[in-house]
Amino acid sequence: MAVLGGVRPPLAALPVLLALVAGLTVFAVGSDAERGVPEAVLSSQQHIAEDGAVALQGAVDQGVTDLRTAAGDFAGKSVPADGMLTRLDRSYRKWRGTAVIDVSTGRLLASQGEAVPLWKVNLRGLSANPPPELVRDDSGVTRLLAFATLSQGGRQELLVVSQSLKLPGISVGRNHTLDVVGRDGAVLTAAGPGSGTDRAKALAHAAARQAQAKAPSDTAGAGGFDGPSGSLVGAADGNTRTAVGYAGVARGLATKESPSSALGLTVVTTVRTERHGAGTGDLRLALLAAAVLLALAAGVTAALHLLVQRPVLRLRRDAQRLGSGDLTAPVRVPRFGEPARVGTALEALRRQLGGGGGPSQETGAQPPTDRRVRLGTGKGRRRLGLGTVLVVCAFALLAWPASMLLTLGGTLPHPAAVVPRLISDDQRLRTETTADRVRRGLNDGYADLTRLAGVIDASRSQEAGKALDRSLEEHGRYRSLYVVDRAGRILARAGDEPRTATRARIRPGVRQTNTSGTEPVLAAVAAQPGKGARARSGRHYVVGEFKVQYLTGILDRPGLGSVWLVDSAHRVIASNKGFVAFGRVSDSRLRAQMRTDRTTRGSAELLLGWRDPAVAAVAPFNNKLGVAGALGWKVASIRPVFWIGLPEYEAQRRVMLVGLLGVTTGALCLGWLYLVVVRPLRELTRGAEALAAGNRTTVLFPRYHDEVGSVAHSLELIRQRLPRTTPSSTSPSSTSPSDPGTRS
Repeated sequence: MAVLGGVRPPLAALPVLLALVAGLTVFAVGSDAERGVPEAVLSSQQHIAEDGAVALQGAVDQGVTDLRTAAGDFAGKSVPADGMLTRLDRSYRKWRGTAVIDVSTGRLLASQGEAVPLWKVNLRGLSANPPPELVRDDSGVTRLLAFATLSQGGRQELLVVSQSLKLPGISVGRNHTLDVVGRDGAVLTAAGPGSGTDRAKALAHAAARQAQAKAPSDTAGAGGFDGPSGSLVGAADGNTRTAVGYAGVARGLATKESPSSALGLTVVTTVRTERHGAGTGDLRLALLAAAVLLALAAGVTAALHLLVQRPVLRLRRDAQRLGSGDLTAPVRVPRFGEPARVGTALEALRRQLGGGGGPSQETGAQPPTDRRVRLGTGKGRRRLGLGTVLVVCAFALLAWPASMLLTLGGTLPHPAAVVPRLISDDQRLRTETTADRVRRGLNDGYADLTRLAGVIDASRSQEAGKALDRSLEEHGRYRSLYVVDRAGRILARAGDEPRTATRARIRPGVRQTNTSGTEPVLAAVAAQPGKGARARSGRHYVVGEFKVQYLTGILDRPGLGSVWLVDSAHRVIASNKGFVAFGRVSDSRLRAQMRTDRTTRGSAELLLGWRDPAVAAVAPFNNKLGVAGALGWKVASIRPVFWIGLPEYEAQRRVMLVGLLGVTTGALCLGWLYLVVVRPLRELTRGAEALAAGNRTTVLFPRYHDEVGSVAHSLELIRQRLPRTTPSSTSPSSTSPSDPGTRS
């Protein structure tokens, strides 16, 4: 018999697997593993810290890239030190102080803005394009210094810029604190109420130590974040606990190192929340559900044993006996289904093989006069079979998970009473942060084009094309870059084919150039700086068209749900879940929230529904910050409540899990039994009845080497022993039942 064949293995596996599901039901449904702070709150703080780390890393890396790109533009040209700093300030208005130093002598050549704390850095020991450094000035304020080297007139010069270390565009709620912690555990900058206290510093220090203790290979790429991140719970303070999230500013091993990765920074967020004391497990109901499942398992197994396994095993023994030539004892015909029909056929074949010397003739027994009744071909016996037994057993097992969902799932309270206000606030804060990152990315692109417009000589198209190619390679935000004249005609180009209309190419700023089509077109235009009439019209313009994938990458944040970037008319520009260009946001409740939202800071709501309650937030662009603010765009996000990680919904998911395991176990075992026993037995039944009715030409092949296959093999042996034509004694019209002598 095959290892997985036959009737015994599925019937043995069914009660064992269902018993395991019953034990899992007691453990999963009856236990309550709540730590005092809902997992939804902890994961939300972790994601906020990750957003802060991504924003800080992007700001630092962008600043270093901009500085080194500008230094490359000055290299090889005789530009005075004051002129370099003036151009830097005109193109990038984000540095607090700038300076130019002669590397060989350490002499300060020029400076602008606040004093750069150069005395805190060993300038003679710096290499070419050294990484950024963190220093504290005499007042104790931390400054981030970025460097770029260039060669000019046979002299090595060093461009140095200083900027504040702060999280750009990260919204802090009324109950949150946000800290940036250095490698030594000291808090470098903090925001939010309660920041700067000893308790907040201790939590930030503990979180930073955990982040630094994690290896990058353990967390790289997990959940869409490339550095170490996690969460922890602070000590209880009465009925409140402190949830802490942390994320390190570092790149994983799978991606290239960034300038900010060497700083060893960690972003830590904390929030005080009430202790979640309500238990979600119900041990009594879990034990009752497990007992019901065990009773169902015992009943179904017993029914299948009585109606399937035992009749099939009896048929195999009788068929082997007849196949070996032992015709002394009659066949024990089962009472139900296909086994009864096969047993009836075997008994008829035994009588045919016995002929005049059969035991029934010796004792004077009378053979049947109606073959249809004897062979079980009546409609009443064909209608019900083993397939009906399996269907009834399947419905019995299916009733268990259905009752679980109705009993335990029906106890879920109203979403408004389950979802903490903190979750809605965090959704709004993260959506505002995402909107600010999109806006800053567009503003940075415009600043980069402004720099290009100042250094490109449009009369030298070949050199202009090379400069565009370098910028396209350095920045992944553009799909195409090109230089146009006053009439909008293209003078030099890099990247894909331009799609911006001619008139829009000579209008400085950032604007959406189409409202229909297969892909949104967003272009930034920067005019060549100059004086007088040249400043008003511009001799040439640099146009950059942004990639939609660049915007989608900013929207794709773990734990934020479905996110859309929409224009002023609420047409979809980009999304992290796939979208139709200029279509509508798929959720009607979120569309209504966008229409009613009139705030400048954004809003968050709990969207109720009978099917899928969700937390949604809308955040508009700040129209006072940069050229991108004039677009009037918004970022909208929605996250189903069921997958947030609240204890009540976690209990419901556990119920669904054990229910699905029960259904899967029943379907697996019953389907297994149908494939290896019931279906082959149906085919065997037709062959056995045809053989008993006189068909001697059809060969009976066993499908599997199991009990049903053994019966088929025995029937084939019987077929080979029978005469090729049906004996005349078997026909009621040719022979009287009381004349056994004519059958030989």
